[in-house]
Amino acid sequence: MEPVKDLNPKPLTGKQYFVVSSMLFGLFFGAGNLIFPIHLGQLAGGHWVLATVGFLVTAVVLPLCSVLAVSVTHSKGVYDIGRPLGPAFALGFMVLIHATIGPLFGTPRTATIPFSVGVQPLLPASWAHVGLFVFSALFFGAAFLVSYKESNIMNSVGKVLNPLFLVMLFVVFLMGFVHPMSSAGTQAVTAAYKHASFFNGFLEGYNTMDALAGLAFGVTVVTAVNQLGKTTAKSNAKVTAKAGVFATGMIGVIYVGLIWLGATTLGRFTVSADGGTAFNQLVTYYMGAFGHALLATLLTVTCLTTAVG
Repeated sequence: MEPVKDLNPKPLTGKQYFVVSSMLFGLFFGAGNLIFPIHLGQLAGGHWVLATVGFLVTAVVLPLCSVLAVSVTHSKGVYDIGRPLGPAFALGFMVLIHATIGPLFGTPRTATIPFSVGVQPLLPASWAHVGLFVFSALFFGAAFLVSYKESNIMNSVGKVLNPLFLVMLFVVFLMGFVHPMSSAGTQAVTAAYKHASFFNGFLEGYNTMDALAGLAFGVTVVTAVNQLGKTTAKSNAKVTAKAGVFATGMIGVIYVGLIWLGATTLGRFTVSADGGTAFNQLVTYYMGAFGHALLATLLTVTCLTTAVG
């Protein structure tokens, strides 16, 4: 039976809310959350504001709703969420969710992003496919070895790299706002975004896959809130909602900045083939070769920690 009262009847402190929010931020925010907004900015150009609104619906609001759904339904996993529609549906739903955020889409992306940002710009175009194959083999080989030995090294490194990565991102934001490449609102708009900026931004937000991942991450957040003593469904959902709004709100602010930066790059560069290339152009423009090398290193190790997880 659900406890009548919370194990901890006192309101959570600001520090405790910050811990839960930071955990949720870390679960959601990865390399993919950097490259898709920048590319969206390049595609939308002068229509970046409307595209941003659509992007935020699927990349921020839906992930928050998925976390809240886990909390208010008292689910212990993705299976429990689908169980009201029958055990067969629940099993299929669970398998598809984890396959999507894992081996079918999410896990391969942990290798392709650092390759496209850090390695591909250094290779001749004809070597791109071979280079990706070799890099992926080495990358996932390292991920397997660290996972197999259950090493804590990557977790420890990740605690250092994530703050460093955010500091670097802040520096790029600062440079971009102080010395923008161009005016975002006056840039050319690609054909798809001339008349359907909101809708295309809406679809682009699904590429982050956070709406799906939130169903898996939600259990982790609810468990963490339970450990803080908020064990009743009502209080757990309330804490999860507050922490979720703060975490996804911060992610939303970063998205807006990245989309705007992506639109400003059109003053110096053409629309890139992917967000990794666009992000590399952006960092190299403001920080030079050192910025590219640092970005490549941070992305590779950060994505490796995600693959290991």
